[in-house]
Amino acid sequence: MSETIKGGVHQSVAHESAHKHVSGQAEYLDDMAEPAGTLHAYLGLSTCAHGNITSIDLDAVRAADGVVDVLTEHDIPDTNDVSPTGLDDEPVFAKGMVHFYGQPIFAVIAKTREQARRAAHKADIKYDVFDAHLDVKSAEAAGGEMVTKPLKLKRGDPKPALEKAPMRIQGEMEIGGQDHFYLEGHIAMAIPGEDDEVTIFSSTQHPTEIQHMVGHVLGVPSNAVTVNVRRMGGGFGGKETQGSLFAAVAALAAKKHNRAVKIRPDRDDDMIATGKRHDFVASYDVGFDEQGKILAVDADFAARCGFSADLSGPVTDRALFHVDNCYYIPDVELRSKPLKTNTVSNTAFRGFGGPQGMIGGERIIEEIAYTLGKDPLEIRRTNFYGQEGENLTPYHQVVDDSIIERVVDELEESSDYQERRKAVLEFNKSNRILKRGISLTPVKFGISFTATWYNQAGALVHVYSDGSIQLNHGGTEMGQGLYTKVAQVVADEFQIDLSRIKVSATRTDKVPNTSATAASSGTDLNGMAAANAAQQIKQRLVDFAAEKYEVSADEVSFNNNHVVVGENRIAFDDFVKDAYMNRVQLSAAGFYKTPEIHWNRDEGKGKPFYYFAYGAAVSEVVIDTLTGEYFVERVDILHDVGRSINEAIDKGQVEGAFVQGMGWLTTEELWWSKEGQLKTHAPSTYKIPLASDRPRQFNVNLVNWSENKARTIRRSKAVGEPPFMLAISVLEALSMAVASVAEYKTCPRLDAPATPERVLMAVQRLKGA
Repeated sequence: MSETIKGGVHQSVAHESAHKHVSGQAEYLDDMAEPAGTLHAYLGLSTCAHGNITSIDLDAVRAADGVVDVLTEHDIPDTNDVSPTGLDDEPVFAKGMVHFYGQPIFAVIAKTREQARRAAHKADIKYDVFDAHLDVKSAEAAGGEMVTKPLKLKRGDPKPALEKAPMRIQGEMEIGGQDHFYLEGHIAMAIPGEDDEVTIFSSTQHPTEIQHMVGHVLGVPSNAVTVNVRRMGGGFGGKETQGSLFAAVAALAAKKHNRAVKIRPDRDDDMIATGKRHDFVASYDVGFDEQGKILAVDADFAARCGFSADLSGPVTDRALFHVDNCYYIPDVELRSKPLKTNTVSNTAFRGFGGPQGMIGGERIIEEIAYTLGKDPLEIRRTNFYGQEGENLTPYHQVVDDSIIERVVDELEESSDYQERRKAVLEFNKSNRILKRGISLTPVKFGISFTATWYNQAGALVHVYSDGSIQLNHGGTEMGQGLYTKVAQVVADEFQIDLSRIKVSATRTDKVPNTSATAASSGTDLNGMAAANAAQQIKQRLVDFAAEKYEVSADEVSFNNNHVVVGENRIAFDDFVKDAYMNRVQLSAAGFYKTPEIHWNRDEGKGKPFYYFAYGAAVSEVVIDTLTGEYFVERVDILHDVGRSINEAIDKGQVEGAFVQGMGWLTTEELWWSKEGQLKTHAPSTYKIPLASDRPRQFNVNLVNWSENKARTIRRSKAVGEPPFMLAISVLEALSMAVASVAEYKTCPRLDAPATPERVLMAVQRLKGA
């Protein structure tokens, strides 16, 4: 069985590139040897947030050292657009008008990257400047133009339910955005081929989309464009659509000059010119009773989407899908507002809008708890899904797999939550300057692309005549361990050691029509596709063995690097060689599509998610009420990954997601000047968590009894995104610490990120109330 082979499923196996990551041997795109004569591109960006371009003087750019060419919109042979939604609203180069500070207007092509970078700053561009709407409030004040159609989710009739509710609260919460801050920035290299062909090396989560966008810009079919991705140095959603711009520019220049072209922006320009997590303003009206039971919710979630649609439609949709989190709401209406602003077009980010919706829902829980003078955990339990007749979401999907009560019960006990909360309350009574807070928050996160057609995957498995195996699939590796986990699945199918399997770079000419590696679905989709390919080959081998040895198919099995045929036990290598000599096909293309899911956006009804992943976290913090500074003292996590394929990798994902989520809610603040210029565009001004910011005591455990009810790969559950939202416990713990200065009589209504400045201002506000 799988425990007898080395590296099968349900084993903690090291990431396939871990040794190369830590030794510096992992080859990223910028490490690749460049073809002779490679040229380098660099973007020229706008210095106006909104206006018409009245004149462009690029003479100084063209005359700069090493410059070979300058590309503008007039050099594009076909479509000047890389919009992932096909709305023709995201030009490669600005078309007479700029819509945000940092929008690409031209590209310099030079002999070296430094020459191209320096030349790009020599342009003389003049603008007729218009008013710029930079955030949600100013966009709404200007009329609230939207980049895409909004969504409404409704069940029941919340308006009369709100009017009849014994208690009612109205409020608003500002929820900040976040930069992806992947260690490897955007980069692409294009190598021209014969005729209309071009090969693209790109740091992207979505090779097929790069293929499509390059094809559109060049005016060539998809079969002329091959995209190759071996690994990324992080993605987090920021490389789902945003890489198209860089790939298109590289391809355009490569085909024009018949030379390889590479483009890599500086960190500053990467942050200025590429999209981020959407910031939201959530406005809510909630009715409830004296026990804290939610009776009705009416809420708007308005998002700063930027100048174009990008993925803002599905991002704001998913925000609404997760407002309920783990709680049943009898009467509910939720509305999205994907607002157009004169900022960079925001995009996918780990959780894909879910975290913003969920934190809005958790603020409602917090408001109720402070109003009633209760522990927020008590309000959570009162409203959990699972009671009879209380399992229908606002989008009309039945929650039939909830394990949240057991997860919370176990974490409450293992973290000693109740005793620690009593200790926190006692500490705050006797300490005037330092205040503590503690919070236990749950997570329910839906797994599947809400765009149903993306829930498919392909894989290609080759068994070579020496018994070694090459695996290729449509998923991309960005450090999350996808290649390792899918290889473990194939090893388990053939019952051979993992060392026999080599995973090759994701390529559009091997597996076509791939979906983005996103929505936490990488292992679910690609693991099943790879298993399907392996099963096809196994069936051929079984048929061959049964015929040759004159046994039934039931007497053929794969076991510990051998094939057992009746009484014969044959080494896998020897058996495969024999099959090859007898002309058995040893290659197969696998396919998988997620069953049972459907979604009608116009009606706001369906089953968009195949299953839910659950988890809970307890966070304890201490704040200094004189400065607003704080520390995260301890975090305890219990997270559900179903039956884990690789516990070590899954734990790493939980830890990393939590810390990234903590950064979003505490230190990572995006700030634009009144002229629309992003000022937090480097690590000197944009503060991701440091190693010293991690919880001083960090206890992470996986639920060891969970097994996915849905028929997923080896009954596992997705792990990439759900743990990100466990960090909401940090914000709520900070909120409790702040509330203590006013005897917990009012909800502090901390906006996110809760920077030390915001914490200090909230303390002073409550002290003065």
